[in-house]
Amino acid sequence: MSELASESLGTALSRTRAEHQRGRESATAESEIPGTAIGPRPNSPLTVLVPTYNEAENVRPLLSALGEALEGLPAARVLFVDDSTDGTDALIRELAPTLGIEVDVLHREQPSGGLGGAVVAGLAAAETPWCVVMDADLQHPPELAPALVAEGERTGAQLVVGSRYRAGHRASGFTGPVRSLISRLCTRLVRTTFPRTLAGITDPMSGLFAIRRDLWESAELRPEGYKILLELAVRTRPTVVAELPYSFRPRHAGESKAGYAEGMRFLRHLTQLRLTGTRSRMLAFTLVGASGMVPNLVATWALVRFGVGFVAAAILANQVALLWNFLLIDLVLFHHRRAGRWGWRLARFAVVGNVDLIGRIPLLSWLVRDVHIGPVWATGVTLLAASALRFVITDRALYRSADRIKRPETAAPETVPMEAP
Repeated sequence: MSELASESLGTALSRTRAEHQRGRESATAESEIPGTAIGPRPNSPLTVLVPTYNEAENVRPLLSALGEALEGLPAARVLFVDDSTDGTDALIRELAPTLGIEVDVLHREQPSGGLGGAVVAGLAAAETPWCVVMDADLQHPPELAPALVAEGERTGAQLVVGSRYRAGHRASGFTGPVRSLISRLCTRLVRTTFPRTLAGITDPMSGLFAIRRDLWESAELRPEGYKILLELAVRTRPTVVAELPYSFRPRHAGESKAGYAEGMRFLRHLTQLRLTGTRSRMLAFTLVGASGMVPNLVATWALVRFGVGFVAAAILANQVALLWNFLLIDLVLFHHRRAGRWGWRLARFAVVGNVDLIGRIPLLSWLVRDVHIGPVWATGVTLLAASALRFVITDRALYRSADRIKRPETAAPETVPMEAP
């Protein structure tokens, strides 16, 4: 995970502890948000990971609720990964000494990857076998955090999802019927896109879940936008998944960060995830190659019409198709693997495309003359063989995967002096 969390070199990571009873009395008096833990209590140490972006109005009641929810769990801590510009991190540091729980703040001066990138940075900084991820706006019940981990311990699950759509629970916290409809449609789209991977998850768009450390440590993560659970579930493919139902609450304060830009980001992320597997990439690569027939034929027609010989026109048209294929592959299919200058990538792709064109000629001749396959069928066989070879070279050499995200070496925490009891 070092690529997305390396910004922690310029961050401030602060920690504090204080006596629980005094902090509980101070914080509870300022909030009406229920925080008493519900469900069984876990035995494992856990970190409640809360990504924040300008959530100053929600920090006080959230900390109060988490203080009560984590009461009696000495190995529990809260980690805020903050990208705010409104002083949210300073307010957390101010309130933390009044609580009886360990609170850390990781403020990212140069955030990347949106909320998903913040969660990845938090997972990298966490030191516990379990992490519970939740939003800061109190739409997720803080009192459910210990129960998610306990459910994972009970069932042996690697991932425990807080579901808005299970056991009759309703997602009533949306700002209106349109937002609720969009959420349900997106959920249906995601589950249709990954029917087997998400078969046991009724709410893959949820922002409330607990994940076991061994699941994400070796994963190749490329989060983009808000739907980090989708990223984790698809890329890590947990063998055992559990769910706990909960009622989605209205936002406590502030405004939602969702909008048109995030919607487009989600669709782009979904497309990238769908093309993650080798077979999916190969299918997309084949479709891109097939689409090159259109510019090839158009260029051939135009060149012949302007008096260019057929052979020369075919060679030039092949270059037009190669450029078309390169643009789609470079900008869409493998854009996350791009390395080096644009011209160098194009030159290497053109060499591969023209070399396989030359290599197909003797293969085609052998199939027709010695194997006695018709010219049309023989051409089809050579095209398939060339396409497969071109994909292997492009996937394994030209756009070799170099973006494996590993657990980074995070900066040592800066401990804030605790208040005397």
